Amino acid sequence: LSRRKKDDSALHSLEYRSQMHKAGRSHSVGSLGGSSSLGTFHVPVRGMVKSYSVAADGTVSNLTPAQMGRQELYQLVPFAAVMGMQRVERDISEAFAELAADMDVKEQKNLSSREREQRRSRASMIILDELEFESVVVTTPLVFAILIAAMSQFLVGYNTGVMNAPASVVFPGHSTVSWSLAVAAFAIGGPFGAIIGGRMADQRGRRGALLIDTWTFLLGGLMQTFALDMFTIIVARFIIGFASGYSSVLVPIYLGELAPPTLRGTLGTLTQFAMVIGILISDLLAFSFATESLWRVLFAVTALTAAAQLLLSPFLLESPRWLLGRDPRSLKARYIIKQLRGMRYDHEVESEVENFILGGAAQRSESVSQWAILSEMVSHSKLRMLFASSLILQMAQQLCGINAVFYYSTSFFEGVIDNPLVGTTIVGAVNVLATYVALLLMDRCGRRTLILWSAGGMFCSCMIIILALLHYFSKTWALVAVNSYVCFFEIGLGPIPWLIVAEMFDAKYVAVAMSACSQLNWACNFIVGLGFPYMNKYLGPYSFLPFAGVLAATFMFALTVLPETQGTTPEELATELVRNASSGVLYEVNPDSVRAIDDEWRKAMEQIQHEEDADMQNGTYEYGFKPITEGDEQDEP
Repeated sequence: LSRRKKDDSALHSLEYRSQMHKAGRSHSVGSLGGSSSLGTFHVPVRGMVKSYSVAADGTVSNLTPAQMGRQELYQLVPFAAVMGMQRVERDISEAFAELAADMDVKEQKNLSSREREQRRSRASMIILDELEFESVVVTTPLVFAILIAAMSQFLVGYNTGVMNAPASVVFPGHSTVSWSLAVAAFAIGGPFGAIIGGRMADQRGRRGALLIDTWTFLLGGLMQTFALDMFTIIVARFIIGFASGYSSVLVPIYLGELAPPTLRGTLGTLTQFAMVIGILISDLLAFSFATESLWRVLFAVTALTAAAQLLLSPFLLESPRWLLGRDPRSLKARYIIKQLRGMRYDHEVESEVENFILGGAAQRSESVSQWAILSEMVSHSKLRMLFASSLILQMAQQLCGINAVFYYSTSFFEGVIDNPLVGTTIVGAVNVLATYVALLLMDRCGRRTLILWSAGGMFCSCMIIILALLHYFSKTWALVAVNSYVCFFEIGLGPIPWLIVAEMFDAKYVAVAMSACSQLNWACNFIVGLGFPYMNKYLGPYSFLPFAGVLAATFMFALTVLPETQGTTPEELATELVRNASSGVLYEVNPDSVRAIDDEWRKAMEQIQHEEDADMQNGTYEYGFKPITEGDEQDEP
């Protein structure tokens, strides 16, 4: 261990924490019991104890710090899978770990200042390690749920881009009006699907609603594949748009209710990638199938994907939260939880059942009127400001013209580059890469900052597009500017309007706020889808000028009005957790915990030393520099 000596300040470093996570996980759930070596929480609510778990022998015990932390996560993290929410999950876990460690140290009477600081750091890391353990445990039933849900989001993206390339080959001779209606019908059906999707999810269950959505995609895909005229295409696009709006509401709820809180942001990111990959696949397939004889194959992908979803549906599980909301004693819910979490013992399942019930109660039951929640949001000044900001950003997300690119980029690139399909495909690929960049930036930058960079960058891109089309620059600059326009969209105006709803509102308001935002988003999507062909026809090189105006207004709004929307700070989270803890929470220290946590730490350090010794023997140890090999020595002058 002499090789691993560090001073006390290193206990707080991120590097040291990652080392603790690497070796400590196997011991934190071992014979010492991880955070159970610290103490237990006892929380009375309305005269009854809410925080307990039933042991295998039927006795009742208090919750360990990690178990109590999981309850807090279930109550504070919304039951929705939203891209970029990983930071919220991590902040809550860290805030609780620090709070529990502070409560533990206060109960230790015979420790020096140095020993108290060491214990606080070690206890915090052990608790945090246990809380984050769920984020690396993914069971087969959860994988199937992610796969099937991701296929729905793939179809949303695919049908966003599939009409882009074959505009000139689908029933040649069609009018601009009929094609514009066919494209925009997708956005007309969207808001209706969003409304019905939420209701069906409550009435038929999440699984039943998802199957209805899949059948709807299948119907729309078959109608579009075997269409006899443009009218049939328009009707099919409406049906597919309905299914897409339905999916945009249902999939985040379904995955959020299946996954543990520490995985919801990750799953939201995966479904977002499924959607942008769907756009890219529609562009790639257009090279082979966007012809007068094969365009039906492009539309058949929707029906084939929906059919594959139906074949996988026997592996699809119902949401345990929905089942427990209807019957807290549901045996089916307990069986599903056992499968989803990979649990072996009934007392573990009962503890997780309690987390679902408490989390559902904290986030308001479905029996409460949505109008009542909406009225509460509008009447409260701070909530009203956040709600108005959310709606304005949803309008900006669509009226900035991003879907004009995904709907019509092929026709826009005609005359700009030799093969417009190449330009469209490059845009689709850049869109996927930019989504990954956005994921990295959302962990490091404030939400308002990203909106400012996004709106400003898109505005500059619009101006370059206009100038290139007016021949002030070469037309290649128009292609470059369109791609930079998409990049700037993905780092800000793409994910942030949805993320701030999940981040800034209390969990009980999230569902209603997202529903209202979804309706407005689809309405603005329809305006752009229907109007851009006429803008391109009558404004010519100035077709992006209205979008530039929207972006300039968005930049000024973000600069002067929009509050920083990065979410609750760690300090605010700690204050909220302390306030919750002050209402009757009792922490009982384990009398043997001083020695136990030292043993826990010693074993973790021994494990690190053992792993490093094995790496050195195998020649795989990371020294922080590249070792000199014999070949390198021969190359020396």
